[in-house]
Amino acid sequence: MIQYLDNIQHKDSKNFFLIAGPCIIEGEDMALRIAEKVIELTNKYNIPYIFKGSFKKANRSRVDSFTSIGEEKSLEILKKVGDTFNIPTTTDIHENEHAALAAQYVDVLQIPAFLVRQTDLLVAAAKTGKCVTLKKGQFLSPESMKFAVQKVTDSDNQKVAIIERGNSFGYTDLIVDYRGIPTMREYAPVILDVTHSLQQPNQSSGVTGGRPDLIETVAKAGIAVGADGIFIETHPTPETALSDGANMLRLDLLEDLLQKLTRIRESIL
Repeated sequence: MIQYLDNIQHKDSKNFFLIAGPCIIEGEDMALRIAEKVIELTNKYNIPYIFKGSFKKANRSRVDSFTSIGEEKSLEILKKVGDTFNIPTTTDIHENEHAALAAQYVDVLQIPAFLVRQTDLLVAAAKTGKCVTLKKGQFLSPESMKFAVQKVTDSDNQKVAIIERGNSFGYTDLIVDYRGIPTMREYAPVILDVTHSLQQPNQSSGVTGGRPDLIETVAKAGIAVGADGIFIETHPTPETALSDGANMLRLDLLEDLLQKLTRIRESIL
């Protein structure tokens, strides 16, 4: 997968790659504004970049939680981001039929953590020929991801990566076991989903909490132990975000973080 991305952008980069964007597509202007800023930074630090935005949120605690501005409208915005800036884009899919639909608009299909054992969904994503990223379930061991990867590769698609996003730690917290990153790198490239690893799910209010104050700490550790990529949800004003605002990184803080992570990467090569 890394080689595939390098063929798209930053061919000579030895840096980690970045998946970043808003949790969910809230509108065209915001998506373009976020992408433009992140591209400015990733060009500056020679970081391969994939723009991320969910076209629909299916995993919600409450039935009244925001889910989408419209599926095809959101996918059209993702395509416009990719076409405007000539960058790859990614979104998560939740149903088998979403695979073929989303594949018309984005370059990378992401399988959510709660669905990573759903064989038909993984096979549908693989059959599109797009890159597939597999979020490790909060309930799974690193070793078990070998079989999720095999479902994709056995479907004649070698473009697959694993996303680490923490393990359940009690009822309302997650923790990253960094020992799992080198283990999973034996199966596929590994991306550390920093912001989702800092979620505090299952709050009594029905709204997920988070610890954005620890984003730098978790990201630094991930790069230090050899993560191939970093996943960060970012927003100009997380407090007004329509989804996952509690654990997102404020957009104006991204440059300082990327600068530090690039230095760590350089020191371990």
